[in-house]
Amino acid sequence: MDKYGLIGYPLGHSFSIGYFNERFENENIDAKYINFEIPSIDDLPEVLASNPQLKGLNVTIPYKEKVIPFLDSVSPEARAIGAVNVIRVTHKGNKVILRGFNSDVIGFTKSIEPMLEKCHKKALILGTGGASKAVNYGLKSLGLETVFVSRYERPDTIQYESITPDVVKEYNVIVNCTPLGMYPHSDECPKLPYEALDSHNILYDLIYNPDQTLFMKKGLAHGAQVKNGLEMLLLQAFASWEFWNGKE
Repeated sequence: MDKYGLIGYPLGHSFSIGYFNERFENENIDAKYINFEIPSIDDLPEVLASNPQLKGLNVTIPYKEKVIPFLDSVSPEARAIGAVNVIRVTHKGNKVILRGFNSDVIGFTKSIEPMLEKCHKKALILGTGGASKAVNYGLKSLGLETVFVSRYERPDTIQYESITPDVVKEYNVIVNCTPLGMYPHSDECPKLPYEALDSHNILYDLIYNPDQTLFMKKGLAHGAQVKNGLEMLLLQAFASWEFWNGKE
């Protein structure tokens, strides 16, 4: 039986384990998906050694960047983003070959692209973590100018206090890459001049629980288009399967 799995720490609720095991059962695929909760990335070789049937891994917080030195090769997108969240595991004799990919950029780009129109030329990216780098890469590949927004003074970012009504009219695509508004803190949202939004704005939230965040609700109240991160998650899962099975 082939094995696939997820490495991260801690691993609470995981979308992937339910999704893949259900898929394997429904499609009669002789495989199992396992959560590998490892307290250090240095435990990865042990996971590989004790699971010789392993064909692929997903990588989540806090190892998307830390895993890169363990890999034999990394795709151009993952290299440019600086984060890997999918690993293809192949065996050549006694050697294990690890190739890293990034499915965040594929999932996000395919999900937001149908929403974009000619008026959407500039985007605000809320947050500066690993997912925000993939979102930035995806938006630029779709031809948009981007600016990162942070609570802190950082190079090449603006702070929330600088976001005026004029800014959200010019940067009319806003992507939330922060955990603000995620269950159980669903009464929170990024600090923005929501009253300045209109039908030209897109508010995209990487959060999918709750399925309509306060960020999205406030956007809807002013006529903006909104979308949560569930479709992105499903598209990422499809991309993982293709990476594991050698389609690049």
